[in-house]
Amino acid sequence: MNSNVRKLIFFVMTMAMTYTSYVYMIKPANRDLVLQKEKLGQKTNKLRELKTAPAVLKDINAQLARLESSINILESKLPSENEIHTVLEDVTVIAQTNGLTAKSIRTLKQKFNNGYIEQPIKMELHGDFNSYYSFLLSLEKLDRITKIREMIIKRDAKKEGSMQASFVISIFFQNASV
Repeated sequence: MNSNVRKLIFFVMTMAMTYTSYVYMIKPANRDLVLQKEKLGQKTNKLRELKTAPAVLKDINAQLARLESSINILESKLPSENEIHTVLEDVTVIAQTNGLTAKSIRTLKQKFNNGYIEQPIKMELHGDFNSYYSFLLSLEKLDRITKIREMIIKRDAKKEGSMQASFVISIFFQNASV
């Protein structure tokens, strides 16, 4: 064999070994290195999140405490089921104190909701506008949660300055079974 052929065979074999080592060793190692860097980045991000978690947890605990106090305040404004007559009596006394005459008071069907019951009461009151306005202001100041739903106000044609108000007031109270 001649020297040039040997050099050519040596060159081709060197190139073949270089190509083979690149395809079977370097390329898979690079691919593995990229995957390892991605995993490391994900773990670093997770570690950053875990470092901030205690601050978020303290904030969540503070929010939970605020929500619990708000719930306690609302529940204190909801009478128990056996106190509904007391609240109804309070509403009637407020009407009489403000110079209104109760023509009729009827309880309607209760509405059961999650954690509370709504008791609608249909009332018909007679009196002058100022008395009725004072009644509404006093009703608003009650410690209990009430809501006036339907309201019809009519002027009394027989008596000047007098009116007739027909409305449905809802009184909310705690559901004893929950």
